[in-house]
Amino acid sequence: MMKKPNCPIIAIEEHYWDPELTKTYSGLEAGRGGDMDQRLYDFGSLRLKEMDEAGIDIQVLSHGAPATQKLPADVAVAVTTQVNDRLAKAVAANPKRFAAFGALPTADPKAAADELERMVTKLGFKGAMIHGTANGEFLDHKKYWPIFERAEKLDVPIYLHPSLPNPKVTEIYLQDYAKDFPLVVRPAWGFTVETATQAIRLVLSGLFETHPNLKLILGHFGETLPFLLWRIDSALKRPGQKSIAFRDVFSRISISPPAASSPRPRCCAA
Repeated sequence: MMKKPNCPIIAIEEHYWDPELTKTYSGLEAGRGGDMDQRLYDFGSLRLKEMDEAGIDIQVLSHGAPATQKLPADVAVAVTTQVNDRLAKAVAANPKRFAAFGALPTADPKAAADELERMVTKLGFKGAMIHGTANGEFLDHKKYWPIFERAEKLDVPIYLHPSLPNPKVTEIYLQDYAKDFPLVVRPAWGFTVETATQAIRLVLSGLFETHPNLKLILGHFGETLPFLLWRIDSALKRPGQKSIAFRDVFSRISISPPAASSPRPRCCAA
């Protein structure tokens, strides 16, 4: 057993489920049943016991996929506000052990930016988590940029978390093996490809040139991208295409605590 370091252990991808939100889920995204559901809905003795056993001091709680990314625009804001308010109560009940990344109603980007500000300034959340695409759209489309603009202004991160790939991607690339190996659609491969594509598109879109201090988090060792940076960067520097320093944009970080004029973290691979 590794000796615990002399500092708090903070786990930043620790999911829970909101019982009202999960009523809207179906198919592969519906409840798993049994022990898994018990753990996802628990904020009490079971979660704390297992945190202690794992040596985790603080969990940054976030809703499991697809969170609020598939809610229709006419209900997304109201539902998401209620979800975040309930999460805030759970954190307030045990603030020494829990913090939060809130959910965002991405179906209404301007309202999502306002909700991000509310949950950071009023509820004390540490940032937000977005799961996969927003009702099938990648987040590099400029209509979603108000979310990133507000995150930069508030100096909080947006965690890009996986969700199910687009059904057309699953059908063409993975369906032949999905019956025998259902998790190939999810954590084995589908999740990684979907989230890595999202991150690549955000870099190519020019988002970080417009918002140079924006902070994004990619989990699971950066969804493979840190291991492919040389290849991606080298290919995108070949003649005959728009110039972009992909590696610099993706990985430029502060080595020491940043001063006002120092580079700020852009993307963190957790």
